[in-house]
Amino acid sequence: MICKDNVGFKELGKYISSFEDKKGSLIIILHKAQEIFGYIPQEVQEFVAEKIDMPIAKIYGVVSFYNFFSMEPKGKYQISVCTGTACYVRGADKVLEAIKKELKIEVGEITKDGVFSLDCLRCVGACGLAPVVLIGNEVHGKVKPDEIKKILVSYLAKEKK
Repeated sequence: MICKDNVGFKELGKYISSFEDKKGSLIIILHKAQEIFGYIPQEVQEFVAEKIDMPIAKIYGVVSFYNFFSMEPKGKYQISVCTGTACYVRGADKVLEAIKKELKIEVGEITKDGVFSLDCLRCVGACGLAPVVLIGNEVHGKVKPDEIKKILVSYLAKEKK
């Protein structure tokens, strides 16, 4: 649960007030909310609904409809494994299993330290690089299960700097 006295709410409130057409700016506002909080839990949805004078059901409908928005916390490094046809045929299932084993989490979960979270995507449009793993905005193509540990270690090294 996020405390409404949180600095993030003040930042989001200031951001919302900068829009003349608040209702028409809903998607942009939700992107900012997710940038600030890392996800859009119910408390944040209620805050946005109140600030732009829109029913909470409408906010929830938008947040739950678009895959970009998340109502659950995500890791600092969000891992997404493409499980589209080309990636699956080329071993995405084995890559996914290697990640789950290495991080000791399942799809939809976050590591205890909050560094990684794991999800699957249907297609990222990079079939020539199959199987594809996205970590944040970085694309890792033609990934083999035995490369997973090395890839994850490179992100952990960034954490130590």
